[in-house]
Amino acid sequence: MIYEFPDAGAPIRQGDIFAGLPRVDLSLKRMPLLTDDDQKIDATWDEVADKGEEITAILGVESVMAIVANQDCDTQRSEDLTLCQIRKFSEVYKDCPKDGKHKDWMKVITKQSRANLKWFYLPPDNRIGFSERMAIDFLATIRVPREDLEDLRSRRKGRLNFEADEHFREKISDFFRRYPYDEWYPLTTDEVKTYKDEHGEVEVRPWQAPPAQAPPPG
Repeated sequence: MIYEFPDAGAPIRQGDIFAGLPRVDLSLKRMPLLTDDDQKIDATWDEVADKGEEITAILGVESVMAIVANQDCDTQRSEDLTLCQIRKFSEVYKDCPKDGKHKDWMKVITKQSRANLKWFYLPPDNRIGFSERMAIDFLATIRVPREDLEDLRSRRKGRLNFEADEHFREKISDFFRRYPYDEWYPLTTDEVKTYKDEHGEVEVRPWQAPPAQAPPPG
């Protein structure tokens, strides 16, 4: 498919896919902490953040698959690297075709991959450990020390090939520079009325409001 398999000693690059990396789960509202005498207490992060001392916390860790997001120049020199978690496609896109028709999947993979900037589609390939359709979740990131990751290259299952990596690089840059906007803001008064009929109530801009009617003659 869209993957290639570098030698075990090859340098880390953008698009490298790793299995079994730690994702730390924490809550800022309830954080289990250890006191100096090894007693377990619960506190909010706000209660301990400004104490100016070392904090020992008990955090949940999940083993996940992830892909290197940094550009190649950073993967050779940066102190830390950022990876995006890889999840089941059905977890990041809820409207997957139910009957598995090739035509329906083709539409999702092509059209939705263009429209949705929060994920990047990965086709199944048992050689890299994907027994089903997967996706890179740009909202779920992991930070790891670069040198530590270099020591874990045995966990690298493969990487995106050149064409897929170019697409990945462009899409992740689109995600981080995206500009959120209400698509109906440039519509005319009549057009926004039609939009509301199809999509439901929206926030109408002042320039889209119907013109004020003159009062009837006295």
